[in-house]
Amino acid sequence: MKVVNKFYKFLAAFLFGMAMLSTAVGQTAPPTSSKTQLMFVQSADDLKVDPAKNTFRLVKVNQQTLYFSDRPERIAGHMKMDQYLAEWSKAEGPDNFSSDPPNAILSVYEPGKNDNTVVVVKISHPVVDGNDILYSYKIIKGTMPGSGGPTALFIDSIGVGGGVGAGYHGVGVGGRGVGAR
Repeated sequence: MKVVNKFYKFLAAFLFGMAMLSTAVGQTAPPTSSKTQLMFVQSADDLKVDPAKNTFRLVKVNQQTLYFSDRPERIAGHMKMDQYLAEWSKAEGPDNFSSDPPNAILSVYEPGKNDNTVVVVKISHPVVDGNDILYSYKIIKGTMPGSGGPTALFIDSIGVGGGVGAGYHGVGVGGRGVGAR
């Protein structure tokens, strides 16, 4: 009986040690070389589309652009419109929106429709016009809405990695983000 008790004590100690070891191994620190990727969200009261010019206007856009990051840092906040516009040309080289225009998801609640309309676009050339912001666009997936309504624009991150990935309505098309193939 003493041999059995010693065996169970040994087994319990061994299993406890293995559990502690596996927990310690699972808690590795994230690589320090990874660069935080910020994604952006703009909301507006309405949307006006000019398909002839391939532009859309966020009407009465919130003057604060939200930003957030994914793991491991999980940063969130908001910036004023002039700070957001600086992201289009701030960095030297390819890591700015002017050099590498972002993909974005345009989500619009059109009057008279039960569900929102979602279209994936590549946006460029933002211009502030009073309380509005105007973007040039190229459709990647979906169809531009025929009329406006409350609108949200989910903007991909700057640089390679992060960004709008596979998930919401199967987006993640294009060459950025976790959904890039």
